[in-house]
Amino acid sequence: MPELLPRRGVIPAIVAAAAIIALVVAAILVVEQAIPAAPAPRGEESTASGGAELRCPENDPVTEELLSGSTWTMCWRVDSSRGLVLQDVHFTPAGQEPVQVLAELSIGQLEVPYDTGLRNTEDITTQGFGGRQMMTLTETECLGDRLETYVPKIGDGSVGGGGERRAVLCQEVVDGGIAYRSGDSTGTEVARRTDLRLATISKVGWYEYVSQYTFGSDGTVRSDLGATGDLSPEDYGDDPAHGWPVGPGNTDYATSHSHNAVWRVHWALGGRGGQAVEQYDAEPTGEQGPRSPLVEGELTRITHEGTAEAADRRWWRVVNPEVLNEDEHAISYQIDLGATTPFELTQDHHHDDADEAGYTIAFTEADDCQLFATANTEGTCGSGVLDFAQDEAELSDVVTWVAVGFHHVARDEDQSPMEMHWQGFTLTPRDLTAQRVDPPSAREDVNGKPRLP
Repeated sequence: MPELLPRRGVIPAIVAAAAIIALVVAAILVVEQAIPAAPAPRGEESTASGGAELRCPENDPVTEELLSGSTWTMCWRVDSSRGLVLQDVHFTPAGQEPVQVLAELSIGQLEVPYDTGLRNTEDITTQGFGGRQMMTLTETECLGDRLETYVPKIGDGSVGGGGERRAVLCQEVVDGGIAYRSGDSTGTEVARRTDLRLATISKVGWYEYVSQYTFGSDGTVRSDLGATGDLSPEDYGDDPAHGWPVGPGNTDYATSHSHNAVWRVHWALGGRGGQAVEQYDAEPTGEQGPRSPLVEGELTRITHEGTAEAADRRWWRVVNPEVLNEDEHAISYQIDLGATTPFELTQDHHHDDADEAGYTIAFTEADDCQLFATANTEGTCGSGVLDFAQDEAELSDVVTWVAVGFHHVARDEDQSPMEMHWQGFTLTPRDLTAQRVDPPSAREDVNGKPRLP
C-alpha cells in the first residue's frame, strides 16, 4: 500500500495550529503559577517529598525532608499532663516507601526527690507539662518555625477557664555534623547530615524543662529532657552530705536532688501489633584468643511483660519478625541508653516486691489507660509500670518504658539561671534498610562483605 502523503497546503496549516496551541498552553502555565496552590485540608499533609500521608485530629502534620532525601512525618498534640505527645511517627528512607515506627511517644513521669528526704515532686502527674505550664516560644527560643495549637488554661479544657492558640512547638532543621566519611585509593566519600528537631518548654516550679525530640536523617530518634531555670530557694541547708555550698565560704548548701524521668514509647514498627522484644548480651568466655579475649553475644526473646536492668554490653530491640528488609532481615529498632543514674521511683518503694522496684527499662502490652509510670489514675489498669507488668501478659502491641536518671549536685555556676543539663536515650534503626539510607553512588553496590582492592 503506498504511503499516504498530506495534500498541498496542509503542512503550513498544521504548523500554524501547533503554534497557537503552544501559546495557549504557555498562557495556562503562567496563570497556574500565579495562583497559589490550595492548602491541604486540615489534618492532611501534601506528600510531595515522599513522606507518609497522615490525617491528624488536632493539628496539621509535621513533615520534613532532610538532606539525605529521607522524610519524617508525624502528628502532634499537647496533653495537659504529658505536654508534647507525638503520634503516628513515620520514616520514609530516601527513594523507598514510608515505614511506621511509633504509634506514640511522650514522657511518662518526672520525679524530683531531694536528698534530705523532705521533698519530692511528680511534675507530670501533679502539675503537668501542658496548659499554663507550657511556654509560648519566641525567636530566641526557636530559630525555626513556631507552630501553634490550642492550649487550655485549666487542665484539659473540660472545666471552665477557656484557652487560646499559642506558638508552643518549635520545628527546626539543624545541622547534624558529619554523616559519614570513608576514603580509599579511589577517593573520599564524605557528607554532612541534617536532623529534624521538635521541642517545647514547660515551666514547673523553679525549673524550666525542654522536651526535645531529634529525628535523624538515618532514621534515629533521640529523646531528651533539658533542665534549666533556677535552684529552688526552698531547698537549702547546712549539711554537706546533702548538698553543695553555692554561697560565699561554707554557706548556702543547695540541696542535691534527682531528676528521674521515664518515657513512654508505644511502638508500631511496620504497623501496630506483631511486635517482639529481644535482649542482647555479650559476655567474656574466659578464654584468650591469639590477640584478645573471646567474647560471645546472643539474643534472648522477651515474650511477656516485665522489667530489666542495664548491664555492660547489653541492649534491647523491638522487632517486627513479619516485615523484612531487602536482605530478608527483620526490621527492628535498638534502644540505646545514655548516661543514667539508676533509681527507684518513690511510689514503687511500696510495691509488694521491693526488689523489683527499680528498673532501667520495662515492656508492657499497650493499654490506653496506662499512661504514667507512677500515679496513673486513668481507669483501673494499675497505678504504675510495676502494676501494668504484674499480669505478665504476652507482648505483641509493645510499649517500652525507658527510665533515665540524673543526680544533680549543684555548683556555683548553676546560679542564675542555671546552664541547661540533659538526659535521654536514642532509638536506633537496626536492619530497617538493607544498606544505609543514603549511600553515595560509588558505594551503592557495597552490601555484605566488601571486595578487597
